[in-house]
Amino acid sequence: MDIPIIASLNGSTVGGWTQYAAQIEQAGADALECNIYFIPTDPNVTGAAIEETYIEIVRAVKSATNIPVAVKLSPFFSNMANMAQRLDDNGADGLVLFNRFYQPDIDLEQLEVRPNVLLSTPQSLRLPLTWIGILYGRVKASLAATSGVHSYEDVLKMLLAGANVTMLCSTLYRNGIHYVKEIEEGVVRWMQEHEYESVHQMQGSMSQLRCSDPSAFERAQYMRAVSPL
Repeated sequence: MDIPIIASLNGSTVGGWTQYAAQIEQAGADALECNIYFIPTDPNVTGAAIEETYIEIVRAVKSATNIPVAVKLSPFFSNMANMAQRLDDNGADGLVLFNRFYQPDIDLEQLEVRPNVLLSTPQSLRLPLTWIGILYGRVKASLAATSGVHSYEDVLKMLLAGANVTMLCSTLYRNGIHYVKEIEEGVVRWMQEHEYESVHQMQGSMSQLRCSDPSAFERAQYMRAVSPL
């Protein structure tokens, strides 16, 4: 392949992460995504303990590999900015925002809990857009946007907010793999129309650090947003 291959390793505890991470590197991966899929259900486990598990996983995987390591996160931390900073300080090369957890459904006729995988919608974009816009320039790690990226407009919004990478999944299920080319062509066309010479030139230009109204990323804009309603 001429493109980089990024492996995704899924788990929830420290366990065998290091063993599999090393094997994945040996198999030829250019980078590794730690997809920490963990829904805490034990009321006796504190938020601090959960956060420390993430940190331990990153340390363990980084110690076992020499390739870049990204961490795919959930948005359910009490202070997302602090968690991002801690992962950054402990060696994470990238942060993937955000994980979409499995949410079951109930079959009313059979009275069974059934799996129900829902594809993302463009509305899902708002959460990663918000946090990428806030974290841009505050962490050294690269920022990858996932969930809700369905069109070239979505890609552009994420790049303007500060994303280094935008990730596609649901839209390719709906439109086919060829849709990647259409999105790329749309991005290039928009950049030419708006006289951008490179992605780097526009990246982060609408982040909280650089936009004309930084409060737009915080609660201060709540009343303005709902007043027309």
